[in-house]
Amino acid sequence: MAGRGGNRPRLLLVILLVTSLFLITLDLRGVSLTGASRSATQTFLSPIQRGVSTIFSPVGNLFSNIKHFGTTKSQINDLKKENSKLKAQVIFNEDTLGKLKKLRGALNLAGRAGYTVVEARVIGKGSASTFSQTITLDAGSIDGVRKDMTVMGSYGLIGVIKKVTATSSVVLLMSDPTFRVGVRIARSQSVGVVIGQGSGHFILQLLDPAGEIKKGDVLVSLGSDGNRPFVPGVPVGRVTSVNGSTASLTQEADVAGFENLNSLGVVSIITKAAAHDPRNALVPTPEPTVTVYVTAKPVVDTRTAVPAPSPTGTKAK
Repeated sequence: MAGRGGNRPRLLLVILLVTSLFLITLDLRGVSLTGASRSATQTFLSPIQRGVSTIFSPVGNLFSNIKHFGTTKSQINDLKKENSKLKAQVIFNEDTLGKLKKLRGALNLAGRAGYTVVEARVIGKGSASTFSQTITLDAGSIDGVRKDMTVMGSYGLIGVIKKVTATSSVVLLMSDPTFRVGVRIARSQSVGVVIGQGSGHFILQLLDPAGEIKKGDVLVSLGSDGNRPFVPGVPVGRVTSVNGSTASLTQEADVAGFENLNSLGVVSIITKAAAHDPRNALVPTPEPTVTVYVTAKPVVDTRTAVPAPSPTGTKAK
């Protein structure tokens, strides 16, 4: 029985071949039956063709994918490299724009005061040998930088040059606890000293017994003899609160610096002070407050008034 079952496909194949040859012979002899027979044969064989195509199509696609796998992998690697380059370019552009913005601000501030400056880029922060708060710049003696020169940013004072090499310099930041700078209050011209507190906040000690400190007062550098280490007129900070204690011999106040010392990129080293004290020329002016007047619309009562019922009189009998 098994042998007969195995011979059936072969017998079917032989019958199909003989039938095909028979139809071809009729077609060559011009018998019209061939057209209908051909259509019937095609109808019979179409499901078999579709089945064979369905079975072997994935196999063909697999070999095609294997053939092009190396090319596809290479393209993916190229796209990854290009993506990395684009990301690096975006980061570089953002960094450059940030530095240009700070540089433009520093140059504008220096230009308004008439200072002669050398622009420098921050290349390091902190000192491994000391606990002082410092930054390192990429400008040195060959650029005209000397010790005890004032350093400022886009908005105000940053610190003072403490060490210089041929190609670099070290700045002591105004946040360092050892930092001291003489200041005057722009409003009243009273003088005092601003002391670093190790952060972005400072202490003002007023030296004028008759002077007065108010919240919001702007402080500018008083200047030193020979303009070293400080030139006059550089914005230092703004008073945030006044110490009301009477125990202190001098008036004190908390001050917030104009510069963010944690995000310095490009700074200006003042190599020559202005010909004249700029006084309050660099004092930042607050943005004007816009007052909006709103006219209230009259409220109209749209409720319909219902007349009260009139009292009904009772006729006396």
